[in-house]
Amino acid sequence: MKIGVSGASGQLGKAVVEELKARGGNHGIVGISRNPQTVSPPATGRLGDYDRPETLAEAYAGLDRLLIIPASDVRPGIRARQFVTAIDAAVKAGIGHIVLISTAATREVAEPDMYAPYWTAEQHLMKTAPRWTILRMNYYAETFAQLAAMSLRIVPGLGENRVAFVSRDDLGAAAAGVLLGEGHAGAIYNATGPAALTGEQRAAVITEVTGNPSRFTVLTEPQLRGGMLQAGIPQEYVDSMVDIEKHFLAGSFDIVTGDVEKLAGRTPRSLRDVLTTAIGQPSTV
Repeated sequence: MKIGVSGASGQLGKAVVEELKARGGNHGIVGISRNPQTVSPPATGRLGDYDRPETLAEAYAGLDRLLIIPASDVRPGIRARQFVTAIDAAVKAGIGHIVLISTAATREVAEPDMYAPYWTAEQHLMKTAPRWTILRMNYYAETFAQLAAMSLRIVPGLGENRVAFVSRDDLGAAAAGVLLGEGHAGAIYNATGPAALTGEQRAAVITEVTGNPSRFTVLTEPQLRGGMLQAGIPQEYVDSMVDIEKHFLAGSFDIVTGDVEKLAGRTPRSLRDVLTTAIGQPSTV
């Protein structure tokens, strides 16, 4: 069996490729990327660019299964087009099973909401692919750790909410489990961490891990936008972060499942574990 990972040079793509390598077996691994030279053996690198459809035909040729990972461009209209282009190319290449990385916040919403492309992608995949699986991710624990490191004393939000943060490696292992396993056709999975934490609980974890008092603070949307812009965050990412906070508030990420354990064969890491690795207090030993 030949398995392709489209978006192999990104952080999630690398995690999936490494997991596939670690699991061994009689399957070929093809890492598809705009930078195929970054794909390390025994995986094979192929050039594939969502913005250049002609590259995808050759990149997807001969694959039995394919994982489609979204690119990082969050500008309105870009991701939806890229998703549809990749799915169409995979179907045309005759790939028997297509796996899509989506998100727990998938709803029928309109652009420029940053989650609109995922609805477009899921619907298109279901209508066109011969066999498909959707793996919806919760919010990355590593991304929260990066934001927390920028402002250890304040955890901002538009209101109290609950999020079941998932680590990137756990999501990658779950994706590898789908690609290598059987019985997943037509399934929609939710990759989550072991618990959904409120804003206050997240602040308490930061306090515990770093030793620095942290608190959850409710801000208005203008205050949240202004703070991020003042911190030098580009406008398009500010818009995305506000969308994320709105979906936090709506409960889109307040879901805990056993899907990571089922697919990856291991218990998912807690937010505390990820924060300890990323921003924990230096060892005194």
